[in-house]
Order: sequence, then structure tokens, then C-alpha cells
Amino acid sequence: MKTSTLKVPGATLHHEIRGSGPTLLLICGGVYDAAGYAELARRLADRYTVVTYDRRGNSRSPLDGPPEPQSIETHADDAHRVLVEAGVTADEPAYVFGNSSGAIIGLELAARHPEQVRVLVSHEPPLFELLPDRDRWRGVVRDVEEAFAKEGAGAAMQALSAAFVASDGERAEDAPAGGDPAAEGPERIPGGAQAPQGAPDPETMEMLGRLERNAEFFIGYEVPPFSRYTPDGAALRASSVRVVAAVGEKAEGEPPYRAAVAVAGLLGTRPTAFPGDHGGFGSEPEAFAARLHQVLSTT
Repeated sequence: MKTSTLKVPGATLHHEIRGSGPTLLLICGGVYDAAGYAELARRLADRYTVVTYDRRGNSRSPLDGPPEPQSIETHADDAHRVLVEAGVTADEPAYVFGNSSGAIIGLELAARHPEQVRVLVSHEPPLFELLPDRDRWRGVVRDVEEAFAKEGAGAAMQALSAAFVASDGERAEDAPAGGDPAAEGPERIPGGAQAPQGAPDPETMEMLGRLERNAEFFIGYEVPPFSRYTPDGAALRASSVRVVAAVGEKAEGEPPYRAAVAVAGLLGTRPTAFPGDHGGFGSEPEAFAARLHQVLSTT
């Protein structure tokens, strides 16, 4: 694996490259950084040049100044610059996969720089503005902002977590049998990490420490502005990029699942199911990698 840094306006981005073959950019969401995709990347590096990076303000990608509200457009430009650094051109566009807020960034990247993207898989983007209950989620985000301003990141995270648990409860009678990951706790927040099984190794401990530190930036400076974003459906439909709206097989009915279905409707397509739930790339990396390769290689 090759590790490098890239200076971009307002930040310095840590990025990693594995394998060989056509370029595949993996854009993480929420508190995650490049390490969150390590298992998935390892399973794809025999077929792709896999590029991962820490998004600005997270982990090893520091901002030039103090934290400030983030924009999807800025993050999409970061992804564009990472692709340029990786050697992607219009003659050899990249495959792109994004999860959660990374899936939103992928949509903006495809709209702004379609010449760089061959296929985009947008996996469960939490686009609350596309949901029928958008007014409720606007209220939730206002509560999150207020909690962050008055009590800090922990209270704000609890407010968002409670909204997801309540959302699950509202549909519990109609939920399919077999259990619902959305009710398992704060790890179901878009971008939240799942706890490792057993005693973690030093590398995992280091990653978890970074993710914990990322939580304040995520809840205070990403969730509010990101939640107000709406993708440019006209630009996406007019572009040459094949956009695949992806859902987790075990996440039916959850807000990010419903948002992905709405993205498919916006584009006149149907959602594509992937193994696992919102974090299936981490909990089921082998099956997820196989499904991702299958989708990317379908013309």
C-alpha cells in the first residue's frame, strides 16, 4: 500500500492506494476514515487500483484553520483532486463507491466532474430532503444543532441517535421479521462505527481513537449542512455516469435506505441491493466486495 498526502484548498488530505487495475475510489462517510474501508479494499485490490482517503477535517486530513461548517461541493472537489492525483483522466475514468455521506459526495462528484467517473455506486446516502418526512428530519437537525451549541458533541449525537431509534419504532409493526439493525443503538447513525468483536489489535485501537475524535467534527460541522443538500437530478440524468443507487438488504425502511430508493426514483432507475445493512461493507466485506465488483463490471 502506498500512502501519500495531497494539499488542497483549506486542508491536507491523507490518501492510500492499493492494488492494480482500473481505479476505484472509495469515499467514506461520517466518522470513518480510509481505514474503515481496509477490509473491503484488500478484497478488491486484485482487480482494481483502490484509492481511499481521510476526508478533510477527519483523522489524518487536517484543516488549515479551525473547524467550520462543511459543504458537499467542497468535499466533492476534494474527491476530484484525489482522482487527479491518482492519474484518472477522461480517457480512463474511475469507478466510485460512496457510503452514507460519502454516497452524497459521490453524487455531487458525478454531477460536477462526470468526465472522471465511469460508474458511481451511491450506497444509502442520508438525503433527508428527498424523504416524505423531510420536515421531521429538519426539526431533528435543528435539535442536533442546538444540542451541539449548548451541550457539545455527546448531547448532539444522542439527539440524532434518538431520532433514528424513534424512526425505527414508528415503522416497527410493518418491519419484516428477522430483526432490525436500526434499533441496535448509536452505531446505526449514518457514518457511525460498529464495535469490534473481541479484543482489538493495536491498529484497530488506533483507528477507533481517530474515529472517536472525528465524532465532534461529524456531528457539529457535517451533519447540519450535509442534511440540507439535494442532488442535482437533471445534471446526473444528463451525464455519462452510470449511477447505481444501492441499499442494504438488512436495512429496509431505515431513512438512508429510503433515501437511496428516492435517488433511484429521481434517476428513473431501481435500487440495487447489497449484503448487510448500512455498514455492510465492514460487517460483510467478502460478500460486499463480490457484489460491488459484479455491479461495477455490469455494462
